[in-house]
Amino acid sequence: MKKDLIATRQAILNGEIHPQSVAEACLDIAQGAQCRDAFLLLTPETFEQTASQVAIQTRPLAGLAVSVKDLFDVQGQLTAAGSVVLRDQPLAQKDAQAVARLRAAGAGLIGRTNMVEFAFSGVGVNPHHGTPAAWDALTDTAAGDAQDPRVPGGSSSGAAVSVATGAAFIGLGSDTGGSIRIPAALNGIVGFKNTARWVPTQGALPLSTTMDTVCAMTRTVRDTILAHEILSGRRVPQTDKPLSSYRLAVVRDFMQDSMDAPVSRAFERSLQTLRAAGAQIEEIALPELLEIGPMMRTGGFSPAESYAWHRQHLAQNAELYDPRVAQRIRIGAGMMAHEYIDLLHARADWIQRVEAALRQHDAVLSPTTPIVAPLLRDVAPGPERDAEFFRVNSLLLRNTAAVNTLDGCGISLPCHAPGELPVGLMAWHGAMHDDTLLQLALLLEPLLQKA
Repeated sequence: MKKDLIATRQAILNGEIHPQSVAEACLDIAQGAQCRDAFLLLTPETFEQTASQVAIQTRPLAGLAVSVKDLFDVQGQLTAAGSVVLRDQPLAQKDAQAVARLRAAGAGLIGRTNMVEFAFSGVGVNPHHGTPAAWDALTDTAAGDAQDPRVPGGSSSGAAVSVATGAAFIGLGSDTGGSIRIPAALNGIVGFKNTARWVPTQGALPLSTTMDTVCAMTRTVRDTILAHEILSGRRVPQTDKPLSSYRLAVVRDFMQDSMDAPVSRAFERSLQTLRAAGAQIEEIALPELLEIGPMMRTGGFSPAESYAWHRQHLAQNAELYDPRVAQRIRIGAGMMAHEYIDLLHARADWIQRVEAALRQHDAVLSPTTPIVAPLLRDVAPGPERDAEFFRVNSLLLRNTAAVNTLDGCGISLPCHAPGELPVGLMAWHGAMHDDTLLQLALLLEPLLQKA
């Protein structure tokens, strides 16, 4: 079975395959060992009903499988956000707006995917529902040793594995500090964080109302463009600009600090390949990135805004929370009102200065994460592993979260070779540069796959 959406849809239109046979193949994968702990709920009956609808093949998604992260409302389903805290809440009365747009485009909703509890980590570990193992879409095998699994990245962990394995063609998720791009990088797929304002968050349980972004993962850039067009309700313009016409930048400080050897090797090889293909890549200084830590010294937006949402649940049911998540949420209890307002002003000023510094460039290229996926046994739930968990979490989130701080957009593309652990290359810029990044990514993708 083809695992990219547009090619599969074309095969359906050509009469080569039927949506129902594709649905059956996706369900087989979703129920297989490679998707263990990736789904919290499978909905085969409604999925197959969509695939069997008359003329479903004429709709943009042709009844093909779409997975939904557990923080989105789907009518008639429980929205638990990977927790057990909300297990007694009423079922959703209507679809989240993003889900409704996908459904209207002919999505076959295959099920709800596992995630970090309340989306508050970039590692992907969940103590309540298990943790899916990272899967390398490039080789269609487990990332690393299947007997010693690696984390899938988070918070959209199950969404990434559903796409990487071929159980779903689109994994609907969210990205507050990297929750789409991190798992995309660690599973060898494409993850696009659009400018936040493009897609409504209505019907998605919030982590940070300031930083939350609704977006998706796919296996190809063309599929990502289609998913973004559906979610944003707009068309991405086409262009025939050559790679040499893009002005690209690389920032050595911050974005490349503490890189491990596999990431460094894949990233440098990718830059060499792109330069050989005619890319204009300039090394620049961007000292503003070093201001992020001091600016977020009181915790940043996510703890404060999530504490406002969770404070009553924490007061009543703190023992039901993942202790690591509860610890991060409680940081927000200590933020003073003036500190929050100061942070709003500081961020606005910082965004203005960074955008001015990048005005002469079409995109910045960075490693999506400075490290490859850690081994699950090193960061699994347990207080004896908390120090390593928080160290790894900080590294995984560092590069991607900078783009969220910028209110920007970024796309992670796989850039590793067969036999290597998955590594992502991220192209990013400020707000409303989405179309340029997507057009550039179409050019980068085939080159990175040959690197």
